[in-house]
Amino acid sequence: MSSITIDRLTKHYGAVRAVDDLSFSLGAGSITGFVGANGAGKSTTLRMLLGVTRPTSGTARIEGHRYVELRNPTRLVGALLDPDVFHPRRRGRDALGVLAAAGNISDRRVEEVLELVGMSDAAHRRVSGYSMGMRQRLGLAAALLGDPPILVLDEPANGLDPMGVRWLRTLLRDLADEGRTVLVSSHQLAELAQTVDDVVVIDHGRLIADGPMRDLITEGGATSLEDLFLELVQKGHS
Repeated sequence: MSSITIDRLTKHYGAVRAVDDLSFSLGAGSITGFVGANGAGKSTTLRMLLGVTRPTSGTARIEGHRYVELRNPTRLVGALLDPDVFHPRRRGRDALGVLAAAGNISDRRVEEVLELVGMSDAAHRRVSGYSMGMRQRLGLAAALLGDPPILVLDEPANGLDPMGVRWLRTLLRDLADEGRTVLVSSHQLAELAQTVDDVVVIDHGRLIADGPMRDLITEGGATSLEDLFLELVQKGHS
């Protein structure tokens, strides 16, 4: 069974098709880059996968179930959709503590993920004093709280400095090497190409390519993921 299965997923907002009959599936032990221009439907797809947005038609399933059907979702899937979800007056450690209590997760695990994302020294500070990069790290800590086998991350490198981007790349690789499924949405294609195994490319809500990144680049006669993406989009618009 695939870890994540998107089957003919469609979302309309009035006359606008944000996601249009989209299908793909992901297995365990790999990092998949979810690629598309701004407004291509990436975030809408992830929101439907995580039960935040209701599809017009089609299904998005995690281990064969819709997100709302999962008995203990924190233990199965960790998500980072927006780093600005924490109350600005809460301290970083307390913000994670609230989530841990709701998921019946120990305080020790809170300390473990704070250390994992490099936020132990800043955990006593209020979120309002965090930089965007620090909020991203805290969001990643929240996604990892339940030690889930599946991670869904929307633009996790936003706000990170070059050292932070390299740290994130190593973290995601380590997580995938442990057998986890990692789905990463990003428009930073040069960075993504150094991180992912597979790519799913969409344009105007429709799938235009998916598969192993290196195979797609070779078959498309491209020199990089960025070149491949531009060629695919231009071909779709011609």
